Amino acid sequence: MKHILYVVIPCYNEQEVLNETASRIKAKIHELIEQKKIAAGSRVVFVNDGSTDETWTLIKELHRADPLYSGIDLSLNKGHQNALLAGLMKVKKYADMVISMDADLQDDIDAMDSMIEKYYDGADIVYGVRDSRAKDRFFKKATAESFYRLMNRMGANTVFNHADYRLMSRRALDGLAEFQEVNLFLRGIIPMVGYNTAVVYYERGERFAGKSKYPLRKMIAFAIEGITSLSIRPIRMITVLGFLIFLISVGMMVYSVVRYFEGATIVGWTTLMGSLWAIGGLILLSLGVVGEYIGKIYLETKARPRYIIQEFLHEKKGKTKKRKNDENDA
Repeated sequence: MKHILYVVIPCYNEQEVLNETASRIKAKIHELIEQKKIAAGSRVVFVNDGSTDETWTLIKELHRADPLYSGIDLSLNKGHQNALLAGLMKVKKYADMVISMDADLQDDIDAMDSMIEKYYDGADIVYGVRDSRAKDRFFKKATAESFYRLMNRMGANTVFNHADYRLMSRRALDGLAEFQEVNLFLRGIIPMVGYNTAVVYYERGERFAGKSKYPLRKMIAFAIEGITSLSIRPIRMITVLGFLIFLISVGMMVYSVVRYFEGATIVGWTTLMGSLWAIGGLILLSLGVVGEYIGKIYLETKARPRYIIQEFLHEKKGKTKKRKNDENDA
């Protein structure tokens, strides 16, 4: 018996590309059904992340025209990661496996075939990984690869050159649901779910239309979000820095005393310099120690809603569900 596949696609101001994306995904879904790789109840779910253009209107039109398309409308813009999580959590009870991808058609849709094969071979999570960045400009390539290396060195372990194109089984999604942090970085959280994993390599194409939603400024902010939500290593670096400065202050104190007995200092200079270095080092050391505990509390006790679903358009077995103010899905 073949399993049901849902494809979850977060959308923010994607009116220029949405119809083309819907058309290509629909063709792929029908192809997979005809090849008996997935069940006939498979669906495409667009998640509207508070778009300010006609994205949600187009999603509703697609749903009315064909029940293959479902739509989730968030109450306001919560960011790509929250929109993606909203879609994953909402559909996991309907699907056996879920593939997430972006709406810009840069991800190779044909890579779904290999992902599904890996799933039937026993993989609960299949990562779509770029095989190269030969098409990228030097600056884009350098900054992107630096992004992944920086994340891993700072303790936010990720799959190199993997974004959010992946397949997850229902069991993996149930595991993901156990992670309750508010500041999301799914590229770092999902590897922590565990289970059997596999990798599918593909060539990433150019954006079909519209503009990238992740310029350099947002990529830097995204990296900071990932590091601070998954690791307290920056706080530990402050602790180490404070300890090093304290050791330097001891050395400066010894140096000042020696210079004092050599008669090469001004009266009061030794005490002043020693005090400044010692107090500065102790303050940083103390802040680092306190920060260790604040960092742990920060990672554990945040409880703001990650998203609120305003409307859910979904048709299953001849019945259409249209739900508003679905706060239980937050």
